[in-house]
Amino acid sequence: MKVLFATTNPAKVKRFADALKEKGVELLTLKDLDINIHVEESGKDAIENAYIKAKAYYEMTNITTIGMDNCLFIEDIPEEKQPGTHVRRINGKELNDEEMIVYYTNLAKEYGGKLTAKWVYGMVIYNGKEVKRYTWDKSHFYFVDKPCQKINPGYPLDSISIIPEYNKYLVELTNEEKGPKEHRDDVVEFIVNNI
Repeated sequence: MKVLFATTNPAKVKRFADALKEKGVELLTLKDLDINIHVEESGKDAIENAYIKAKAYYEMTNITTIGMDNCLFIEDIPEEKQPGTHVRRINGKELNDEEMIVYYTNLAKEYGGKLTAKWVYGMVIYNGKEVKRYTWDKSHFYFVDKPCQKINPGYPLDSISIIPEYNKYLVELTNEEKGPKEHRDDVVEFIVNNI
């Protein structure tokens, strides 16, 4: 079965494509279909933004569509500096990977060099009739003010995220170290069971 993943982020596609292929699901991308529109992500949380994307791309293609978004919460910083659903959009500007690293390392510097953070993810599958929702989070990590030299394209903040259990940058973890923290298997099962 073919499903559309409503993202322009190659890292998101890569994260799930192989595992889904093993289950008989082929992920199509916007690039595969030569679609390039801007969808205004105006939701108040990750699930709402995921739904907005999934519905918009389903309506263009009539292909069952997966929308995914994430929100970022950082402890001990004021509400007006919380990224929330605007992780890449700072002060009205869409940041590229390098700009994100600069912005968030400077934020860490401003608050002592280390910030405790949490990601909250939302995924929606939309087939024109039904909406299926799934959410999960990744917590217990720190942003630091000194980035790793290695960058994960599409997930630049992995280069400034330290995982305390290993005292290593997220981008440097092996697949075994990432293990169940990635929640990938649960997400893949959600997709397979709801398309």
